[in-house]
Amino acid sequence: MTKPRIIELLLVTTVPTMILAANGWPGTSLVAATLIGGTLSAASANTFNSYIDRDIDAVMKRTRGRPLVTGAVTPRAALIFGWVLGVLSTGWFYWVVGSPLATLFSVLAILGYAVGYTMILKRRTSQNIVWGGAAGCMPVLIGWAAVTNSVSWTPVLLFLIIFFWTPPHYWPLSMRFRKDYEHAEVPMLPVVASTRRVAIEMIAYATAMLLTSLALIPVAGMTWVYAVVAFVAGAWFVIGCIRLLRRAQRGESKLREMRLFRDSIMYLTIVFGAVLLDPFVPDGLTLWPL
Repeated sequence: MTKPRIIELLLVTTVPTMILAANGWPGTSLVAATLIGGTLSAASANTFNSYIDRDIDAVMKRTRGRPLVTGAVTPRAALIFGWVLGVLSTGWFYWVVGSPLATLFSVLAILGYAVGYTMILKRRTSQNIVWGGAAGCMPVLIGWAAVTNSVSWTPVLLFLIIFFWTPPHYWPLSMRFRKDYEHAEVPMLPVVASTRRVAIEMIAYATAMLLTSLALIPVAGMTWVYAVVAFVAGAWFVIGCIRLLRRAQRGESKLREMRLFRDSIMYLTIVFGAVLLDPFVPDGLTLWPL
């Protein structure tokens, strides 16, 4: 119910953001506390998602083995579990991490995913993952606020990198399981639009993602190391989306969409790995000294 693999991907963006906010190591206890709080918060949101979507999960092959579908967990128990995790994460961020702003962002992340995406957007619009995916961008704001208890343009740009990354990350998965979503009457874009249109939108979002990652250079005073990694990794991902479009235009039966899905995860890991390393690079390599 808590979807630990998704949580792992969310936390990949948290630690680099905290290191960038502190311009170095922010302290083991603070990092550990933030990761624990983030895990509780994400687990709460995912549990609410599993509770609300149990009817959809029951008709999709990919999700038929989930606990609420098989009966391993009752809906009432899942709902209680989700609330307990949510209350724990809120208290944890406020009293242990000690950041009211991080606490607020954590609550907004739970509400954004459970209510905004799952209850309102997912079953009503083909742009569900675009706006609903904003909840998955919150860990960078939470990580930054845990260190500084403030917000600046740097975490906003990190937020936008993930925001623009989400559609070209998730839509290939939706392509692969198009029939599942269609059977469940979930209007994911690949269900209601042609593959060509989906690929074009993926290119647009991936390009915006690349440009946003480069905008971080002058705003955060990043070094050549980050600049090269962000440009090369971003261009590589955009090219992957273009190749998907070309295969769709040629009418190929094998679009290799799952390869692009895996590449998207690699992209995010590489770029945020560069964010993590950048504060430790000598100042002489900084492009725009602040």
